[in-house]
Amino acid sequence: MKEYVIGLDYGSDSVRAVLIDASNGHEIEAEVSFYKRWKERLFCNASENRFRQHPLDHLEGLENTIKAVVSRSGVPAASVKGICIDTTGSSPIPVNAAGIPLSLTEGFEENPNAMMVLWKDHTAIAEANEINELARNWGGEDFTKYEGGIYSSEWFWAKILHVVREDQKVKEAAHSWMEHCDWITYALLEGISLENFKRSRCAAGHKAMWHESWGGLPPEEFLGKLDPYLATLRDNLYSETYTSDEIAGNLSAAWAEKLGLTKDTVIAVGTFDAHAGAVGAKVEEHTLVRVMGTSTCDISVSSPEVTANKTVRGICGQVDGSVIPGLVGLEAGQSAFGDLLAWFKDVLSWPIDNLVLTSDILSAEQKEKLKEEIDSDFIRKLSDAAEAIPHNEAIPVALDWINGRRTPDANQELEAAITNLNMGTRAPHIFKALVNAICFGSKKILDRFAYEGIEIKTVVGIGGVARKSKFIMQSLANTLNVPIKVAASDQAPALGAAVYAAVAAGIYPDVIEASKTLGSDYEAEYHPQPEHLEEFADLMERYEVLSQFVEKSIVKSKKKTEAHV
Repeated sequence: MKEYVIGLDYGSDSVRAVLIDASNGHEIEAEVSFYKRWKERLFCNASENRFRQHPLDHLEGLENTIKAVVSRSGVPAASVKGICIDTTGSSPIPVNAAGIPLSLTEGFEENPNAMMVLWKDHTAIAEANEINELARNWGGEDFTKYEGGIYSSEWFWAKILHVVREDQKVKEAAHSWMEHCDWITYALLEGISLENFKRSRCAAGHKAMWHESWGGLPPEEFLGKLDPYLATLRDNLYSETYTSDEIAGNLSAAWAEKLGLTKDTVIAVGTFDAHAGAVGAKVEEHTLVRVMGTSTCDISVSSPEVTANKTVRGICGQVDGSVIPGLVGLEAGQSAFGDLLAWFKDVLSWPIDNLVLTSDILSAEQKEKLKEEIDSDFIRKLSDAAEAIPHNEAIPVALDWINGRRTPDANQELEAAITNLNMGTRAPHIFKALVNAICFGSKKILDRFAYEGIEIKTVVGIGGVARKSKFIMQSLANTLNVPIKVAASDQAPALGAAVYAAVAAGIYPDVIEASKTLGSDYEAEYHPQPEHLEEFADLMERYEVLSQFVEKSIVKSKKKTEAHV
């Protein structure tokens, strides 16, 4: 009997499942399910940077996708040997003592604070600042040092602290908190309690300040100085963590019946999407895998000897085994990549949505067809026009901080900016400036790795942007001045999750061997164009000047506001 594994990948907008032939990596079936409530923007407020998701979106997506790939494939249920879940993060959820999200319990069904706090939720900026201030000045260990030395509002403790200060009912009802990847994994298991559940090393190490050297999570003494609740919460969390090649448990009878599988199916320890994506793209030392979606997560691995006596400043963590057991996983990234371009598309779409598509001249059918045509051509047309701009025309300079800055040196209080506009500036000029901005933000990350002694020789791009936009990828190669390969799979994170599932199920001895067979091939490669390197270097200098000016201005403005208060 052939053996199969399933990778389940939760993104910001949808979840996708892939059913993989474990002997050769062939994708047998794939299915995507969009989050119904999230699509309606329920429980969110973009003006306040509040982004919450209802757990039912995730449970319904899980059932819809896995059931679909299993039933359509016709493979015997017993031949599906393992499942691994990857998700966004840090995306914590408050749960009761049974591990049930509060929003699935009476009285909390419509409460945004009882929902999953999505990675891009930045309501906890003040709390992150508190954590950083305490870590540097409390007189003990700096628990942020393996997280790049700066704790972010996108991460576990800051988000929890913000929610419990804002909502007393959630504070009193939440027995514990779970990362999205842990909760979905836990929900599938049979006979596992919160106390003996295996939490993700990836999530804990990169987002919750977990490290072996201080015995796990930061101690109660430190957490209690932030809020007594956190010290109490620590006892209801975990001390040990596990890598995703390990077994979390077996599929429960209830879920086996729903999904058309058996209780013999192994469930691997959960992980984050970017780290799984790096495995799906066959990451190795000196390679940076860029998961290019709404944001980017940039993942590399290093031998323990390289980072043994150093902490890499300004990144999103260095964690033993978070990507490949036996190697140190290094994470960086940009808070906005596709999001920046999507914002510009929304700005340009306003007159279309509010004037053209509300016109009485067009029928409902014509409006729908027009909308579909515009959506399918929007970025492509802008890219073609931006690429055709003569080199002697002035290009504006933009910053990529529309969601703040993730790395290097996390600061979610920063904001984007555009300068050098004139009467000749058109939409393609601004689009080109925004593309340059996301490329220059990427260059800052590579420069930081190099400064910290982490050599990057090759970049691998995965995700829709990498596969669909030659213009962006060539601009990125010219900016970084390194070759960029593009993974052929549309589902690299799900593929990486399937790699972990195959190892946990005992089909392969380790992640490296499994990824050699199951990992994605490459479909394209972009090389720096020597004739354009000087042009991009000049634009990069202007980006640096603008970024320094904006950062200093925001810091100065913040100090004035604090003094006034």
